[in-house]
Amino acid sequence: MLVATCTAVFAQFQSGSYGSKKANSIDQTAPDQMSSDGNFAVASFPSFTPELAEGEGRAETESFCAMCHSTRYITMQPPLPAATWETEVNKMIKTFGAPIPDASAKKIISYLETHYTPEARKQ
Repeated sequence: MLVATCTAVFAQFQSGSYGSKKANSIDQTAPDQMSSDGNFAVASFPSFTPELAEGEGRAETESFCAMCHSTRYITMQPPLPAATWETEVNKMIKTFGAPIPDASAKKIISYLETHYTPEARKQ
């Protein structure tokens, strides 16, 4: 009896019929009707570039980092330790080929360490 039941179930799966009486259709509910007295509008989602913190190195950070990504990538990061910011900037230069001169890289690292570390975010 078990063999017969398994054979019948297997035949249903093979045929594409999974117990439904309507093998070639899917029942869908009627779409919701919008209110005739409502005011509906569609607009684009507002996009803005977050402002970086004021300070020494902000201009270099905005100009060099924004060549490849928006400043949002900086501001959306959790507060990172200073060593991590240094590693990130060096990765952008060495791994991804960001054309940042050494003097500017030092300013960017100093800026990020000053404004975007756990200690700085507590202020």
